[in-house]
Amino acid sequence: MDNLIHIGFGNIVNTGKLIAIVNPDSAPVKRMVQKAKENGMVVDAAQGRRTKAVLVMENGQIVLSALLPETIAGRAHAFIEGTGFGTNLQEGGQEIENGKDE
Repeated sequence: MDNLIHIGFGNIVNTGKLIAIVNPDSAPVKRMVQKAKENGMVVDAAQGRRTKAVLVMENGQIVLSALLPETIAGRAHAFIEGTGFGTNLQEGGQEIENGKDE
C-alpha cells in the first residue's frame, strides 16, 4: 500500500511517487517550475497561496504546495517511522510530536 500525505488545503500526494521536496526560491527551481508549466506538468496545490515547497514526482510532474518543505518531509518521515500524521520537523531537523519537543 502506498503512503499518502496531506500537503495542504485537502490535497494529498503519494509518497511512493515522490522524488524530491525543494524550496522554490532558487533560480534553477524557478526555471524548472516555469518549464513544467509550459509543458502542462504542474499541479498547483497551493491554491493561490504563496508556494513554499515544490514536489518533484517520478513522472516529471511538479506539485506546488503552500506548506514548508520541512513540514511535508516530516509527514513523509512519520509514515516511514509508522507514527502517522502527528510528526513534524522543526528547523534544524529536530522532531516534535504534536507541538511538544521530544
